[in-house]
Amino acid sequence: MAGQAVDAMVHGKGKYALIRDPEDFQTGIYDKPLPCFGCGIGWFSFLFGFLCPPMWFYATILYFGNYYRKDPRERAGLGASAIAVISLLLLSAPFLSMCVCLSIRSFMHSQMLTLCTKISSAAK
Repeated sequence: MAGQAVDAMVHGKGKYALIRDPEDFQTGIYDKPLPCFGCGIGWFSFLFGFLCPPMWFYATILYFGNYYRKDPRERAGLGASAIAVISLLLLSAPFLSMCVCLSIRSFMHSQMLTLCTKISSAAK
């Protein structure tokens, strides 16, 4: 019995056994390259979104639709696009509200002028 223990220790020390044959290589789910030139749909949409911002909206829809569950490598790029959309909306909200207020003001001013001219013409 003592011989078996010594033999197992000598045999196992510093040696590794192959679990499978090296020619029996199977590609895993993450071994295949990402679409869109290898950077994934998320990062491609984020980078292309600087030229065409609707791409950020497309990637945000994919992000909130849990597209990254198909391939977790897509999550960071899709998240970056979602952050870009939120930033775009937050930065453009004051500008849009100012435009709406100015257009309402000019509309009200023109309506007031029309009303004043009708009143003055009716008084004559």
